[in-house]
Amino acid sequence: MEKIIIDENQFHRTISRISHEIIEKHASLDQVVIVGIKRRGAEIATLIKRKIMDLIDVDVPSMELDITFYRDDLQHIDSENSMPVYRGASQYLNIKDKEVILIDDVLFTGRTIRAAMDALADFGRAAKIELVIFVDRGHRELPIRADYVGKNVPTSREEKVQVRTQKYDGCYEVALLSK
Repeated sequence: MEKIIIDENQFHRTISRISHEIIEKHASLDQVVIVGIKRRGAEIATLIKRKIMDLIDVDVPSMELDITFYRDDLQHIDSENSMPVYRGASQYLNIKDKEVILIDDVLFTGRTIRAAMDALADFGRAAKIELVIFVDRGHRELPIRADYVGKNVPTSREEKVQVRTQKYDGCYEVALLSK
């Protein structure tokens, strides 16, 4: 069973609200770098970067980050027929002494974010890392909390939250999937 919990209009309003919150929280964006976790987190990061550009005419440096080999559940992802493919970062940005805004689509156990912070260490030591999450569904296994949240959606462990984006799904929406 599927229930749309964020439609396209709400999706774009959420991008706008998060972008405004980022601008308000930072006196200047001179030291800010946006990092989107591949796949859908990277697309959301691009939308936020564009919205910030539209609002205040500042082009914040950004990159996409592949965390595949930093995951602690890699042995569970790997199957006989399918080895994980690492696509790396879209470009190399030195984040030393920068304020990194890390962006992902769904926050669940926190393990993806932990892996992303491990991967970020390869790009330098950031002055600060802030976390943007489009949907926080709870059930944390690690002490990770988002600084900016699009929507909190209480779920059961059996339910799934699916953020759909134009690039991968042909639309902008969020669905709650249950059995």
